[in-house]
Amino acid sequence: MIDVPVQARALVSELMAKPWGNVSPSVYETGRMVTIAPWLAGQRERVAYLLAGQHGDGSWGAPDGYGLVPTLSATEGLLSAAARGDADPASVMPTARAGLDALRRMLAGPGDLPDTPAIELIVPHLVALIDAHRSAAPLPLPPGMDGERLGKVRRLLAAGVEPPQKVLHVLEVAGADAVRAAGTVQAETVRAGAVRPTSIGTIGASPAATAAWLDALPPDPADSARRHLEAVAGRYGGPVPVGLPITVFERGWVLSWLARADVPVEVPPEMLADLRAAIGPDGTAAGAGLPPDADTTSVALYALALLGMPCKPESLKTFDTGEHFCTWQGEDGYSVSVNAHVLDSFGQYVRARPTAADTYRPMMARVARWLGGQQGRDGSWSDRWHASPFYATLACVLALGEFGGPQYAGAIRAAREWVLGAQREDGSWGRWAGGPEETAYAVQALLLGGLEPDERCVRAAERGCGFLMRVFALSDYPPMWHDKDLYTPNAIVRAAILAALHVTQPYLQRGI
Repeated sequence: MIDVPVQARALVSELMAKPWGNVSPSVYETGRMVTIAPWLAGQRERVAYLLAGQHGDGSWGAPDGYGLVPTLSATEGLLSAAARGDADPASVMPTARAGLDALRRMLAGPGDLPDTPAIELIVPHLVALIDAHRSAAPLPLPPGMDGERLGKVRRLLAAGVEPPQKVLHVLEVAGADAVRAAGTVQAETVRAGAVRPTSIGTIGASPAATAAWLDALPPDPADSARRHLEAVAGRYGGPVPVGLPITVFERGWVLSWLARADVPVEVPPEMLADLRAAIGPDGTAAGAGLPPDADTTSVALYALALLGMPCKPESLKTFDTGEHFCTWQGEDGYSVSVNAHVLDSFGQYVRARPTAADTYRPMMARVARWLGGQQGRDGSWSDRWHASPFYATLACVLALGEFGGPQYAGAIRAAREWVLGAQREDGSWGRWAGGPEETAYAVQALLLGGLEPDERCVRAAERGCGFLMRVFALSDYPPMWHDKDLYTPNAIVRAAILAALHVTQPYLQRGI
């Protein structure tokens, strides 16, 4: 058996030891670093990482359209490395040509692409960069996509107007001239509104965005950004993640998974204090360099309330659209998991502070109705921040089951029926293949959510738990979380697995 409390204590200790976060390396971001920052230590390792990550069909990344952005970035990065002589063209160009062939197949197919951040900016930018190499005939853009939004962003930056903070996360698409205008530094005076690094040296919590800013400016004022990139590349041995740091995001999710499942673990008081201090009048960001968002804010507030430090969730009202809650101001689309987490936050605060019920219950009822209306006919939910429907479904089952009221029992039962029907022969669950992360979500959806599980749910959860114990030693989880390409927040996934194992133990012990 796995000692879940011991593993949980080790995980929380790791959060303290690595406050920037534990995130998987990114093909997209590493490809951009190969092109933008060949001077950064680890260039050879970055090229090797791209070469090793190519699939047999010439692509990189996951199926169902998720491979387009990483394949564009990796292919362009290898073309740049070969042109500059950073790598032997004879060893790099066959891989790059296979990437070009894969891109032509992808771009000739249906235009349905996943709703990943800034895809409408990234794809036109990378297609233009690849075409500029003149290694083959120009690539087409996907149906329905053009460079109009990318052009607007570039004109905004070139005009010296301070951009929305979320744009900084993808600053690398703006081009050197626009970045130079946005980050103009003259002598020792930084003009008002200029883009500049955070106190830890990052632009937009993105290595590629930081490198693009650094590449466009004189070296002297950029020392903190250079040191930041050196630290990130050093940690990963050359490749880089798509987002770092993710301090608040990681701590909020890890602590909420563990506390919700009643995993006994002592949380350092300074971690709770830091989490509380991160929440301002407009909420909190996932990490330095990113804008505040409703998702990180609500999960942080929920975790604090679970752990005995309830904080008034007034900052979430910043994200209220009147119908649902947006992730951030100006969001295109919506997220069911964000709204489920908002419901969690309000509900747990009211549970801790019953006198606040009159203030927050109307919003809770509105969010619950909205979530109920988003459920698919098969009983599942899908989301814009995660590739797996098991993630979104669990978020909604937990929120509606605990804080939606008895009228959502039918929705929870329908979700459980969908989960039961999706289990694989080895006891796992997964969109593309059975894996530990999605299995952990499915197990919790079957056992938690306010409804007593029936025997079928318990038996399926037991089989899922068996799978999790067999693969527990694995630490390399398939990327499924949405950013510029898919990534894995490893500590968060680990916490979800521990939570699933813990909630299953009572049923295993009773032999139900």
